[in-house]
Amino acid sequence: MIIKPKVRGFVCVTAHPAGCAAHVQEWITHVKSMGPIKNGPRKVLVIGSSTGYGLASRVTAAFGSGAATLGVFFERPSEEGRTATPGWYNTIAFTRAAREAGLYASNINGDAFSDEIKAQALETIRRDLGQVDLVIYSLASPRRTMPKTGAVHKSVLKPVGASYTNKTVDTDKGIVSSVTIEPANEQEIADTVAVMGGEDWELWMNALAGAKLLAPGAESVAYSYIGPEVTWAIYKNGTIGLAKNDLERASRNIDSMLKLAGGGRAFISVNKALVTQASSAIPVVPLYISILYKIMKANGTHEGCIEQMQRLFATHIYAPAGPRFDEAGRVRIDDLEMKPDVQAAVASIWPGVTTESLSALTDIAGYRTEFLKLFGFGLPGIDYDAEVEPHVLML
Repeated sequence: MIIKPKVRGFVCVTAHPAGCAAHVQEWITHVKSMGPIKNGPRKVLVIGSSTGYGLASRVTAAFGSGAATLGVFFERPSEEGRTATPGWYNTIAFTRAAREAGLYASNINGDAFSDEIKAQALETIRRDLGQVDLVIYSLASPRRTMPKTGAVHKSVLKPVGASYTNKTVDTDKGIVSSVTIEPANEQEIADTVAVMGGEDWELWMNALAGAKLLAPGAESVAYSYIGPEVTWAIYKNGTIGLAKNDLERASRNIDSMLKLAGGGRAFISVNKALVTQASSAIPVVPLYISILYKIMKANGTHEGCIEQMQRLFATHIYAPAGPRFDEAGRVRIDDLEMKPDVQAAVASIWPGVTTESLSALTDIAGYRTEFLKLFGFGLPGIDYDAEVEPHVLML
């Protein structure tokens, strides 16, 4: 079939297998161009490995350090008349490239919140790897089914305590408008923390430790975002922010456990605002990202997912002096985004952005380009008018 992008709201419902493969190859090429990561990981579990920061972490571990990787993800294969999800095609492309390079790469597709998938991952590690020395936790799910009770929790993107009104942008239509979001109730807050907080990360790490599948000195990293004040009502101080606070609680618990078990450590990496499937769904944030991209590209400091993860691995996790932490014990690879001059520039541009000035004041074109690349569209060298086979089996 000939596959074209079909955008509905903040998601594209089609994905291009050849384009996704080309996107993954771009990331591999970047990591290899930066040279080997000295004393990097050897055996890595990535929970949430098929898109965004999780996929970039897996690419960095494999092609920057020659690591064996096990990826856990929840993606949908193609169906009659319907393409697979981009994460499905990304994983196939990564796996093929890793194995061609002589690297171990194994995949588990299923609900990472479930006991069954955890058990399957533990058995795969025991059989194939023995132990892992790095665990990346990078899940971005809208819902969680509790293994024991079957209760379903659904996350929401809402402020807490009071309604919030600010500008937002329809990135497809280019319309800037005002959006008002009503505050979350107590149940919605609890549900969001259950889905996006740190409990499941703890369950994974406790299961690995209990099965003696963590190597001495093993490390674990989860990802978060803080951002500027303009996004705080919907992010840092909203339901997501409360979930991220719980992620930090879990980080402290896991860190203590790893230190006692063999001198390891766990921490949160606060990453830069980027175009991802998750960030595209958050009101206000796409407009902020569009302004941010324009400023950072002009400054020559813009980074994408793969640049962020390569820098995290090379200059923090596996740096000779170890990670550099902020006052709360977090690694900040959002440092270039949060520079005072960058944020001052964002603040000065924000009030003047309208539908009419959007193209001139922001990098909305770059936002759209990056958004479509998530689904395999707009990659150089791909003939998007050619027939392509959407049915690709997982490796």
